[in-house]
Amino acid sequence: MGLFDRFTKKTPAPAGAEKPAKVSKKSPKDIATEKGEPYVAILSMDVDPTNLSAGSIELDWNDKFILQLQRFGYQGKSDADLVDQWFTNVCRNVVLETFEQEQADPENRNPNRFVQNTKMDDGKREYR
Repeated sequence: MGLFDRFTKKTPAPAGAEKPAKVSKKSPKDIATEKGEPYVAILSMDVDPTNLSAGSIELDWNDKFILQLQRFGYQGKSDADLVDQWFTNVCRNVVLETFEQEQADPENRNPNRFVQNTKMDDGKREYR
């Protein structure tokens, strides 16, 4: 036996000893799919460092999620079309909810906060 053999050689397990069970890591998508549940998740999000308002989001989904979208009336040529429509609606709802909350805030009801325009008799408009 060489000097390094004792560090790298595996010793056999004693007779009758149980082998450790292999642990297979299942992804959340795999688990949901096995349960027959819809699954959608954000895999990554990139932001353009020169324009923080621009970027991209990568989504992952399973077939059950696509079936759910179809049942709710989403239509498209591909699964990606359906998911894009759904995600656009989610984003739209977030914006609308934010707008409604801003409008409900008494501090935002100040009439001077917005530009007002009035049509004048001579066809011009006055902006205040």
